[in-house]
Amino acid sequence: MMFLVDMHCHLNREYYPDGLAEVFARAADNDVRRMVFASADVATSREAAALASAQTDAPEIYALAGVHPHEAENVSPSYIAELEAIAADERVCAVGEIGLDYFYDHSPREVQRRVFSEQIELAKRIGKPIVIHVRDAQNRAEGDANGEVYAMLREQGADAVGGVIHCFSGHAEDAKAALELGFYISFAGPVTYPKNQALREIAMTVPLDRILCETDSPYLAPQGFRGRQNEPWHVRSVYEYLSMLMGLPLEEFAQAVKENGERLFRWGR
Repeated sequence: MMFLVDMHCHLNREYYPDGLAEVFARAADNDVRRMVFASADVATSREAAALASAQTDAPEIYALAGVHPHEAENVSPSYIAELEAIAADERVCAVGEIGLDYFYDHSPREVQRRVFSEQIELAKRIGKPIVIHVRDAQNRAEGDANGEVYAMLREQGADAVGGVIHCFSGHAEDAKAALELGFYISFAGPVTYPKNQALREIAMTVPLDRILCETDSPYLAPQGFRGRQNEPWHVRSVYEYLSMLMGLPLEEFAQAVKENGERLFRWGR
């Protein structure tokens, strides 16, 4: 039986006010058996960890604990201690999503850098991988977030814990930098968009043992679902598209992605 994993989704109550029962049922119908609930701040980290711990039936839920760059300006003096306490839960598999976003600049860039750096150090201290959000300014010359992210990861020795670049949207040189650090690269719905040929070409260069699939739901629905709220079962479209690009049977590709996630997030250890 095929086992698909949505490596990054947002299952917050604000997106699913009627509950998750039907979301989980649709996921089960499409072989999505594991999900990683991504966080944006301390409050959503608690929410993700609570759901992951409470979920005893299918699908399996794991959580991230971290502060998104959009929320960096709003952290409290105690946020690192709070995240560390949340991340002690065995169902919290990584620190994330963290990074730099120079496209929206919701937080000042110097604050984003500081909060990102502090969370890299947290991940190293607790021995858990990191999940990276990175987006350049619209004109990269006005904000090379990717370049800064990889420089900080190298300088701070983040390869010691490893991680993943979630919803990859960078250039070929960014993918190369991530792979050289030992990081994984995760693709979401945008890889299916007709105008994203450059992204598909990058995807085809990522080794099979370093690739992950996600939805980033409720955002970025794959091509066949654009205009609708994205949700975890749509990750099947990402698997189908990438397996086609790589010339692999869907089942073989899905098994490789599952093993990649288990290796990165130390599931089952």
